[in-house]
Amino acid sequence: MATRRRIRIDLTPLRTSPQFRLLFAGGLITYLGSMVTYVAIPFQVAELTGSYIAVGLIGLAEIAPLVFFGLYGGSLADRLDKRRVVVIGEVAAFLLAATLAVNALLPAPHLVVIYVVAMLFAAVDGLQRPSLDAILPRVVSHDDLSAAGALNSLRGNLAAIAGPAIGGLILAASGPAMAYALDALSFIASAAILWRLRPIPPVVAQATERSLRHIVTGMKYAWSRKDIMGTYAVDLAAMTFAFPFALFPFIAEDFGAPWALGLLYSAGFVGGMAFGLTSGWTPRIRHHGRAVAFAAVCWGAAVGLTGIAPSIWWVLGLLAIAGYCDMLSGHFRQLMWNQSIPDDVRGRMAGIEMLSYSIGPLLGQVRSTSAASLTSLRVSLASGGVLCVAAVTVACFAFPAMWRYDATTDAHVKRARHEGADGEIGAE
Repeated sequence: MATRRRIRIDLTPLRTSPQFRLLFAGGLITYLGSMVTYVAIPFQVAELTGSYIAVGLIGLAEIAPLVFFGLYGGSLADRLDKRRVVVIGEVAAFLLAATLAVNALLPAPHLVVIYVVAMLFAAVDGLQRPSLDAILPRVVSHDDLSAAGALNSLRGNLAAIAGPAIGGLILAASGPAMAYALDALSFIASAAILWRLRPIPPVVAQATERSLRHIVTGMKYAWSRKDIMGTYAVDLAAMTFAFPFALFPFIAEDFGAPWALGLLYSAGFVGGMAFGLTSGWTPRIRHHGRAVAFAAVCWGAAVGLTGIAPSIWWVLGLLAIAGYCDMLSGHFRQLMWNQSIPDDVRGRMAGIEMLSYSIGPLLGQVRSTSAASLTSLRVSLASGGVLCVAAVTVACFAFPAMWRYDATTDAHVKRARHEGADGEIGAE
């Protein structure tokens, strides 16, 4: 009994913060719908073209708008009411999902429309996500950030398990149009819930710097935090070299298991959910940077081993292990971010953080599909795992501050804790 209490997930933020409950519910709904579309877009492109490259180009099309609007979205998060930015983003995403649904209903769906909407989705995500990420430290106490982060990981993984499974069933039964329509409805429902959050304006007076200078100031702060930069480098390496999602339609085909497409997308999130449900031990870890690096190495090894897996069930098991490691890495990366970054720069840091964990998967789609096209599916998977382990090792040597980071003694953590004690939170 005592052991179970030490490892089981801490539900304190859900019990004590009504604002966190709204954030949790709205995020669950929108993530669920988004994961349906996440499966539907590559499925539709693969169906229309049968090309590895065409599927990989989805990620390439998203990179530029994500970089530009992610940085600008971080500046907006430090200047404007974060709730308003998030809700407007949900409404814009509804319009984009509806556009995909209409295009899918055409006798001959336009491939260019899918690419353009994918780019616009990336732009909306870049504008919205920094505000969404920067809300969390404003609605829970400093000491509850680890528990809140674990709950958010669990929420994301629950949605990511159910979303692809639902998406796979809808795609098989009704096609992409119905999948996109479901996503559109989820954005409207989420917007209605998130609008009930109280306004979350900047804690400090509105910045007087012009947008570009404001962004540059945030980037300078990020560069001064070599511990945080190390986690960005590790995550970028792990995702660029060992992100297998774009290959899932082809893995299902290679094993003669089209029924497993939804399971391939869900398997990693099953592992992630297992982490969330057993995350009660995480507050006792103080070397967060080492945990990030260790988990990224294990992620790469698990993905690489799928290249020599003898059956689809081995692939699913390895992907579940990879998903556990991914959530472990992400939890401690976010914990470092939430516990040590001051509020006046948190939005811009969220923009940079978003780029670090978003660009990697986009580049990973391009790398994995290009490697598969030039060599083979299995070589792409195996080589990606090897490259991931090597790149993470290099990042650890390049950023020793990340390896030395200690949450119990770090000066940035102490300052942020003092700021959180003085600021407003949502534990009502």
